[in-house]
Amino acid sequence: MARTACRLAAAVAATLAFGPFGAVMALEPPATWIPFWPNTDFSVHGVPLDEILNGGVPKDAVPAIDGPEMISVAEKALPGREPVLVLELEGEAARAYPLRYLTWHEIVNDRVGDRPVVATFCPLCNSALVFDGRWQGRELSFGVSGKLRHSDMVMYDRQTESWWQQFTGEAIVGEMTGATLTVLPSWLEDWAGFAARHPEGRVMAEPTGWSRDYGKNPYAGYDSTYVPFLYRGEGPPHGIAPLARVVRVGDKAWPLERLREAGELREAGIRLVWSAGQASALDTRRIADGRDVGTVRAFELESGEPAVSEVVFAFAFHAFEPNGTWMLGD
Repeated sequence: MARTACRLAAAVAATLAFGPFGAVMALEPPATWIPFWPNTDFSVHGVPLDEILNGGVPKDAVPAIDGPEMISVAEKALPGREPVLVLELEGEAARAYPLRYLTWHEIVNDRVGDRPVVATFCPLCNSALVFDGRWQGRELSFGVSGKLRHSDMVMYDRQTESWWQQFTGEAIVGEMTGATLTVLPSWLEDWAGFAARHPEGRVMAEPTGWSRDYGKNPYAGYDSTYVPFLYRGEGPPHGIAPLARVVRVGDKAWPLERLREAGELREAGIRLVWSAGQASALDTRRIADGRDVGTVRAFELESGEPAVSEVVFAFAFHAFEPNGTWMLGD
């Protein structure tokens, strides 16, 4: 893949090793970080520092978007199958963040009413999450560090330059270590489905000032490979392929193929529903042409309220939930 090759080429100054999948590891002594991160307190960390790898690009080389322009659904023309990250907050118009933008920028610092929100997407883990941008009353904004842990994006907050794990929302290095952002219920949905449900909704407009081929997938073919990029952990159990998609709800994971075949599952207090129509953002060169992976909605079975969930790659769930429960059915 072109982008993988570019990242590896940019990491030539790092010490190289090999993980169990044969992927090249870009290892860096933490001392080399200090000149580039003078405000980060590396003496405080919640994970082993040698788990954090150089992703091949420097800080902010993947530029986060701040204060995106949000326009009406009627003003936006997108291919109907393209995925958007959906956020629905009570009392506010529903919002959609197209993956054609998040794939290139990975973080969007936005505000919904008086609430700061942080929309994120890590293509290497297929992890799309929206966080409340406050911690204990303090507003934070985030950028892309260029580092990876378990192949997942490491974010940093601009206020303290602490490092945060995107998959968990937890600060893992620096002053904020141990703090955890609140995850807001969100999900990936096909644009046509979102527009039909929310004709009065808002959608992120195309960012300006950046030379990006929005709509193109720079990770073409990634979700059909066997080897995760810059991952040295063990593969998922039960013979599940590392880059197979699973539905993650807390510490439980349902194979997407199982849900696709059933259409609906009611287990462990959760109702899961699958519907066709959403293209994979990590398949073909143009996102809109990707194979159909469908849209998943998760609800609390008792209340009917949306549950915090996402569709991620199996290796990432196993890396961050090694003792998690795999909901494989009979």
